[in-house]
Amino acid sequence: MESIFHEKQEGSLCAQHCLNNLLQGEYFSPVELSSIAHQLDEEERMRMAEGGVTSEDYRTFLQQPSGNMDDSGFFSIQVISNALKVWGLELILFNSPEYQRLRIDPINERSFICNYKEHWFTVRKLGKQWFNLNSLLTGPELISDTYLALFLAQLQQEGYSIFVVKGDLPDCEADQLLQMIRVQQMHRPKLIGEELAQLKEQRVHKTDLERVLEANDGSGMLDEDEEDLQRALALSRQEIDMEDEEADLRRAIQLSMQGSSRNISQDIPQTSGTNLTSEELRKRREAYFEKQQQKQQKQQQQGDLSGQSSHPCERPTSSRALGSDLGDAMSEEDMLQAAVTMSLETVRSDLKTEGKK
Repeated sequence: MESIFHEKQEGSLCAQHCLNNLLQGEYFSPVELSSIAHQLDEEERMRMAEGGVTSEDYRTFLQQPSGNMDDSGFFSIQVISNALKVWGLELILFNSPEYQRLRIDPINERSFICNYKEHWFTVRKLGKQWFNLNSLLTGPELISDTYLALFLAQLQQEGYSIFVVKGDLPDCEADQLLQMIRVQQMHRPKLIGEELAQLKEQRVHKTDLERVLEANDGSGMLDEDEEDLQRALALSRQEIDMEDEEADLRRAIQLSMQGSSRNISQDIPQTSGTNLTSEELRKRREAYFEKQQQKQQKQQQQGDLSGQSSHPCERPTSSRALGSDLGDAMSEEDMLQAAVTMSLETVRSDLKTEGKK
């Protein structure tokens, strides 16, 4: 689309941009359009003077500002129409009854001029494709044939006045080139205001980032990154330590279960099945500890026979009560530690037996 002439908005010179985008070249300047506007003002003054230069209407007309231009750069439809007459072109109102009776499909026209309040822009066919040459856009906008009628209808609904340009437009390079090729547009152009706002926002973000980097001299960000890395490594080490501790605990429990099974098997018969439940293990440990306590009780009774005769009021403690007290005093952790100790002693005993063999 580089070959398409497209003037972007400057001030309020949208009428100039509209004409030059239509004719595809720098055909009109503000000075030339101002000259046309002054000529129209003079023609209107002469018509008003025909009613008498002393009339109230004439004096009022002289006091009013020009209706064809103002200091901002705005030009009226009369100025645009007169400027196009130089090239043999004529403007017809698109929604007028005269034009509507012709029932012409918009895609069979060559160009349109659109106006809303004080803004003018051109929609023109170049080659075999239509383009929106609005000076408020960052570039030409491609319009498909199927979308053209809808686009014009939408403009009318928004309050735009649309004029059909009749006559032969001057030849231009873009029209000749696009007769041979068709273009595709991947990204539609933005409004100039949107692009400027986006660029300004990007500059603000860039300035803020540079200010932060200068204040910290880059060290702040590096320190923060290093702290994050150290925290991640510490967490990783904690997770590894926890996994090692859990693995050691599982191995200790397994050894205690194996050791308890060997020792208990010497005193009580094995139950059928190789896999023991936690309840069966608990019962076996209780049976083992109760048997050990009974042995200790017998030894104590044999050693304290003399003590019983000297203290007749004291009653011997039953083995059941002693076992109960001792069992209550031992916590689950103590039982687990005892089971681990027994398993280690069993392993040592087995190793010594194998060594003797």
